[in-house]
Order: sequence, then structure tokens, then C-alpha cells
Amino acid sequence: MMKNRIDGVLLLDKPVGITSNGALVRAKRAYGAAKAGHTGTLDPLASGLLPICFGEATKFASDLLTANKRYMATVALGQVTTTGDAEGEVIQTLPVSVDGASIETALSTLRGEIQQIPPMHSALKRDGKPLYAYARAGLTLTRDPRTVSIYDLTLVASAQNSLTLDVTCSKGTYIRVLAEQIGAALGCGAHLASLRRTSVGVLSLTQAVTLDTLEAMQPEGRLSALLPSDSLLQSLPRIDLDQDATTRFRHGQCIAVALSHPLGRVRVYGSGIEGVGLLGTAQLGDQGALMPLRLVAESHFPAQETGSTVPRAKFHSEKGE
Repeated sequence: MMKNRIDGVLLLDKPVGITSNGALVRAKRAYGAAKAGHTGTLDPLASGLLPICFGEATKFASDLLTANKRYMATVALGQVTTTGDAEGEVIQTLPVSVDGASIETALSTLRGEIQQIPPMHSALKRDGKPLYAYARAGLTLTRDPRTVSIYDLTLVASAQNSLTLDVTCSKGTYIRVLAEQIGAALGCGAHLASLRRTSVGVLSLTQAVTLDTLEAMQPEGRLSALLPSDSLLQSLPRIDLDQDATTRFRHGQCIAVALSHPLGRVRVYGSGIEGVGLLGTAQLGDQGALMPLRLVAESHFPAQETGSTVPRAKFHSEKGE
């Protein structure tokens, strides 16, 4: 069976009611792609931005896993559920009596660094099993609290028994736990009614396509929907190498460069007869030593640099399983 080698990033608008893996399978099938993976799981209840990496872009997917996330969340007041969201059973109902001042006071206590206890209904693993497997068996395990950061928590709208919030947070934040914390701060209990992710790092939902739109596209249209692999690396400083250094770097050799760049992890571009393209990532040391970390395949060079005028993604057929 022939599968297509696709290198690039698809910004997918995942619908409610489908798992992230289910969305990945459909997107991968639409492209006939040989290799793909998603970054940052969204629950079936949640919708919004789900970046999917194809081919060489999967080498840099970890950058999105550690990136900040932004959500539009609806919090239902007055009801506590078994799962912290609308999929669970209601286990407590409390009267709701809040006003703008009390809401703002509650939100203010949850901005900045806060502690969260991971929910039992989560994919966090214990002894090789996800916590939700224990929860489904009726078991509750002790979980250590973890520190997360809520960079922005803004009230967008409020109704008698619900709040709509704009949340920007660090990796590892559970928005349904945040909803429960808001309910506790207000004294009326709460759960997460709906969730839509609007950004992951510098990637925005405004650029995303739906599965239905993707599947209705012609092959050329699907390719045009892809961002280049280096769209995942835009937060890193950039270093460009000449042709000789490009050859050595591509062979995994350490390169000496001028110390005119910030030290640490960088994205590296090289030059050749085909133009300028992404070589991969490297660690820049204090002596100007540029040590390769992750390299793109040579056949992928030149990778399609963000903002360039060359085609945005590569596409060719190869044998697959």
C-alpha cells in the first residue's frame, strides 16, 4: 500500500464528540500520510485547535506540548459532577448567589501560580495505567498537587448560572479543575460545561480548518492548508549557516559560530543549491559551539521556511504499512 510522505503542520479545528486520536486518524487518512501525530490532547467534550504534525514536523512536536494554551471556557455554577465536567453525573447541587464583585474576587485568587490536584478522570498514568482506568473501576488514588500558572483569567460573559471565561495558562493546567476551584471560591460549586481551545503557543485557531472542510478539499488544497515544519519553532532564535557549515551540520558535526545570538536552544537554517531551509535544532554554548539536537532528513532539505515564497509543504509517495 502506498502512503504519502507529508512534511508540515495542520491546524485542525477539532469538533466536539470525537477524541483527539479519532481526529488524527481522519486527518491522516485525508492526506494518505505515512507518519503523523497530534500535540496536546483535547477531551471529546472540548473543541478547537489541535495541531497535527506530519513527517519531519513530528520531530519538533514537543515544543507544542510545553507551550502555553488559551481557552474559551463555560463554567456551570451550582452543580458538582463526578468528572468535573458535563460528562459526569451530578453529585451535588447548591444555590447560586453571585455578583460581579464576588466573581472578580474569586477569579483574582486563581491568577498566577496555583496548585491543582490532577483529576481521577484524566490520562495521567500511575503504574502504567491512566487514572481514568482506576476511576472507572471505582478506585480513588492519592494524587500530589502540582503547580501551574494562570497567566490570564478574564470574565467574558455571565448569566444566572454560568460564566464564560477567557483563560491563558501553562502546560499541565486542567481547566475542569479550574472550574471546580472557581465554584469552591464562589461557594456554590461548579463544573466545566464546555471548552474551546483558541491557541497553542503562537499558533491560532483563526488559521485552523475543520475536518469536514479538509475532507472536501482537493489534494492541492489540503497541501496549501499545511504550515511548514518550522512554524513550531518560531519562539527560538534563528541561526543561518553557509554552505560548508551546512554540510558539516547535516552530518551531525558541532559547528563554531559567532556569539551574536542568545545562548541555548536555537533553530538552524542552511544554504545549498536548492536554496535556504531548516536543518533542525541545536544547542548554542557559551564558547560559540553549535551542537546539533534534532535534524530534518536530508531529503527534506530545504524545509519550507515560514514566510518564504517556496511551497509550504512537501508531498511525495512512499511505501507504508
